[in-house]
Amino acid sequence: MSLDVAVLTDSRLLPPDDRDWYRRQVHHEDGLVLTALQRQGLLVRRLAWDDPDMDWADARCALFRTTWDYFERLPAFSNWLARAAGQTRLFNEIGLIRWNLDKHYLAELQQNAVHTVDTHYIEKGAPQTLRQLLAERGWNDAILKPVVSGAARHTYRVAPANAETLECVYAELIQQEAMLLQPMQHSVLTQGELSLIVIDGHFSHAIRKTPKSGDFRVQDDHGGQVHPHQADAQEIAFAEAAVQAVPFDVLYARVDVIRDNHGRLAVMELEMIEPELFFRFRPQAAEELAAALARRLR
Repeated sequence: MSLDVAVLTDSRLLPPDDRDWYRRQVHHEDGLVLTALQRQGLLVRRLAWDDPDMDWADARCALFRTTWDYFERLPAFSNWLARAAGQTRLFNEIGLIRWNLDKHYLAELQQNAVHTVDTHYIEKGAPQTLRQLLAERGWNDAILKPVVSGAARHTYRVAPANAETLECVYAELIQQEAMLLQPMQHSVLTQGELSLIVIDGHFSHAIRKTPKSGDFRVQDDHGGQVHPHQADAQEIAFAEAAVQAVPFDVLYARVDVIRDNHGRLAVMELEMIEPELFFRFRPQAAEELAAALARRLR
């Protein structure tokens, strides 16, 4: 088998299931990308990244789309990544993927004049308790999460009043991986979080994600809702500048932005490995992605 583009997914999401809205949505959006790539004259196939029968040298490139199990299987993914990068071209490129895997990149963005949410890194094995960390920072309401994560894995809202109930969970986590602590951004509860999609350096479209009542997580798999958003000039310029500050070629990115506790636009995360790009809200974005990829292959 010889392919131009292997469109990568999670093996659990390979088969369709019309009874499951989530899987229908994944197949619809991946289908928009597949069709757009075919319109560029490219031979494409959707495959699980960990397909044991695939020789990645048989594909000119591999495009990450819905590999949404990678952070649950990080050692296996890291090994596969190193192997696949020696056999085919990856989009986004392997250097960018490795950079984006670990949220220490937020500190580098801040150094490059991109305003980010205030972030305190807690390195693996750190001895302080959660209560001590909150006291050191002077934060009464904060978010704790791993530096390598996705889909709100081990993401907790923590305050001095509930820190004790999380100390055991935190103590176990910090022995296994680095974590980060950020002050709770209260606009998330009222305004939600903006996701601005940037394709080949240019803004494409935006959505607003809002949490369900009583929660702070905006992901739809935690009950959050997604709404179309008309980004203004300031938001567009901010998102494009954030991507320009990344020290790699960026084919696609999702810039997750909030108004911080001081009212300033701030990057929550830059998603450049396998972000949901919400093509259903603007199918033309899939065409733009395909055209930009085809230009790179030429």
